[in-house]
Amino acid sequence: MVPTTGVAASERLLRRLEWTVVRRLDGRLQGDYRTIFRGTGVDFRDLREYEPGDDLRHIDWNVTARTDVPFVREYTEDRELTAWLLLDRSASMAFGPTDRPKHTVLLELATTLALVLARGGNRVGAVLYGDGVDRTVPPRQGRDQVLRIARELLADAPTAGHPTDLGGLLRAALGMARQRSLIVIVSDFVTTPGWERPLGLLARRHDVVAIQLVDPREHDLPEAGLIALTDPETGEHVLVDTGDVEFRSRLWELAQARQRQLEAVAAHAGIALHPVSTDEDLVGALLRMARLRSKWRR
Repeated sequence: MVPTTGVAASERLLRRLEWTVVRRLDGRLQGDYRTIFRGTGVDFRDLREYEPGDDLRHIDWNVTARTDVPFVREYTEDRELTAWLLLDRSASMAFGPTDRPKHTVLLELATTLALVLARGGNRVGAVLYGDGVDRTVPPRQGRDQVLRIARELLADAPTAGHPTDLGGLLRAALGMARQRSLIVIVSDFVTTPGWERPLGLLARRHDVVAIQLVDPREHDLPEAGLIALTDPETGEHVLVDTGDVEFRSRLWELAQARQRQLEAVAAHAGIALHPVSTDEDLVGALLRMARLRSKWRR
């Protein structure tokens, strides 16, 4: 039985997001913006030969291998779909301002997306992942389902002291999402290697949206003299001189290189990476995401 305090907290969160985020989206996006998060279809209809401009994610590799001619799958778009929210609750998600760390942004973003999708009559589920699959919320419809996802997120804190294995989350999703679905990954993508292949497999079978949560202080430390930093993933402590221009420059270059690598992995899988900052207005982030996703799907 869920404690009353959990029910009340999730209801307050949902009402706040409805007023401060969803109503503003309703007023700023023309048409039904919920379709922005739709896939290109969930029911297989037919096969046909590949034509220039077709989505490479829809190539049927088995048929293509047998015939030596590229074939693509065509889908019939349903009025409803199943969506899975894959939510990273690892230690690095606790990084950020004390009043708005990355896991708080994840809470608000995941609840908003669940609400937007549920309003369209879609089934929404969630997987909360720390050092393994902590909780699974099977897909269902309705406002009560959004509240349940919010309650689960409010009840859990990020898992501390373990390096993140994002590949484990993606492999778990491959086993859970049997039919073609919308898969929304919300993570900072701070992870051990080995997640690239399961991401590609997910993108072949499903419509995948990758949302990267970032904080400016991860790559742009303020000048504050000597400060002690702790790696939340490993617990390692290090003393750094933020007044050292060369150190700050190296930190920036390493962050830029990592970002380019992440974007390359996403592009190779055929999906776009959507960075969302802890200091960013959620409405602005969702508007940008919607516009980019519309261009990506054309």
